[in-house]
Parts: sequence; C-alpha cells; structure tokens
Amino acid sequence: MTRPITAGVDGSEESLAGLAWAAREAVRRGFPLRVVHAWRFQPHDAIDAGEDTQAQWVRDGLAEMARGVAERHAGLEVTTDVVEGPPAETLIAAASESEMLVLGSRGHGRVVGFLLGSVGQQVISGAARPVVRVRAGDEPSGEAAGREIVVGQQGDPEDSAAALGFAFETAAARGATVRAVRAWTLPPLFAYSPASLKMLDEAGGLEPHEKEALGEALRPWREHYPDVPVVEHVEMGSGGQVLLSVSGRAQLMVVGRRVHRTAVGARIGSVAHGMLHLADCPVAVVPHD
Repeated sequence: MTRPITAGVDGSEESLAGLAWAAREAVRRGFPLRVVHAWRFQPHDAIDAGEDTQAQWVRDGLAEMARGVAERHAGLEVTTDVVEGPPAETLIAAASESEMLVLGSRGHGRVVGFLLGSVGQQVISGAARPVVRVRAGDEPSGEAAGREIVVGQQGDPEDSAAALGFAFETAAARGATVRAVRAWTLPPLFAYSPASLKMLDEAGGLEPHEKEALGEALRPWREHYPDVPVVEHVEMGSGGQVLLSVSGRAQLMVVGRRVHRTAVGARIGSVAHGMLHLADCPVAVVPHD
C-alpha cells in the first residue's frame, strides 16, 4: 500500500501554504495526498450550531480545499479526513501512516520560540516520520532550477542516514542538486593549547578528516542516486551557523532529529530548532532510524 503525503490543515494561511507544498511534492513523487484536520466540538454562545452541524461545516470546508488542490493538479488522488481529537496527537498518528507530514508555520515574529506554535513543536518532537515545515507565503518559485536541497550531516554515516536518504530522494524527484553540509569545531583541547594546535597542524589538520567522514557518509547515496549532483560542503563553525549561511540557496533544508526528554517535555536538538525558526525555506525534520 502506498503511503500518502499528508498535510495537516486548519484553514489558516500558513496551513494552506503547507497544503500547496504537499500537493506539489505528491505530484512529483507520484503519491496520493491526504488532507487532515484535527477537530473538537467547541460550543459558543454566539454560534447556534450543535456538534453535528459544526462537524459538517468542517467537512465541507476540507472538501472545498481538496477540490481546489485537485483542480490545480489533474490526476492527483486527494482524500480528506476530519479526525476528532487533540491536534498534536491526531497529527502524530497521521504522520505514522504517511511518507511525510507537512505543516504550515508563521513567519518571523517577536518571540522566536513560538513561531511553530505548541502543536507544531509537539508534532515534530513526536512524529516517527519526516515532518516538513512550510512558511506562510511560500511560492513554487522557491523550487526553481538552481536551488539546492541542503542537508546537514554529522557523526558517523548511520547517524545521518535517514536525513541523507530523504534529501537524495527529494533531489531525484525534483532534478535538484544536493548540498551536503558537515560543520566542525575544534575540540577544547586544541582550542586552548598552542602545543596541541602545532601537533594538529603537523598532522594535516582536522578538515581532511571531516571531508573524509562526509565522503564516507555520502558514498552509498551517491551509488543509489548516481544522477543526483552533489556538492560536499565542509566548513568550520557550529552546525546551525553553517547551515543557515547556505540556506539562501536552498529550496529545502533537511535536518536530522534526536529528541531530548526534559522535565518540561520533549525538545528537539539545537540545529533542528534553529533551522525551523530561522531558515526562510521549507525545512524537513527527519527522525533518526
């Protein structure tokens, strides 16, 4: 059974941008599109409508969105699903049944930490499948030829395998170049010891090692997708800083995700968090296998 690409919508401008992005991606990959809305009955003194009536309004609105998408993309299979339940839990469950889940998010605001909203943060932290964040105002022109699929790589090959696989698959569907970015910093021992720096210089430096590590991580994906052009980008600096510096040329930013459990709940790593809030292009967050 083919998994759909799922768009979580609530009728907002942000979610409609996410729906449009999801539809274009579904067409490229030949997948069906599922449009999901998490709904709960909310009685209101000013609205004389019972639960059944409100539910029908929601279904009608979702059907109208689906018709608009189907009219723009002839042949695209579109289904809708109104699910009663908490938004975060509903979307996490929808993601588990999908190739990816696509959500909209607000543009830059005064409080950066709340760009995604609490539901978006919970979904990205809890989803077992890739989640793509699309900003309001995203346009197809951002996917023009010459713009790259940028993906962050760190650690050993298996540490970034899921993110690299997603990036190469997306690039193959779009005829795009993959820019694989590996950032590195000096260990404290080398940063504070002149003698250690001298030894490091005599050994040829750390950058050749980092380039070799990136090449090793990319090798199986180059072999599996021989027609996808690849740029290997190794640069000294923090992962977030280096990825952000090349985000202007990206049509999609792909980052891996590990979840950190804290006393106040789950949170994603700093690099993924930074890209979600600061990168202007769509951002895909891919959980590690």
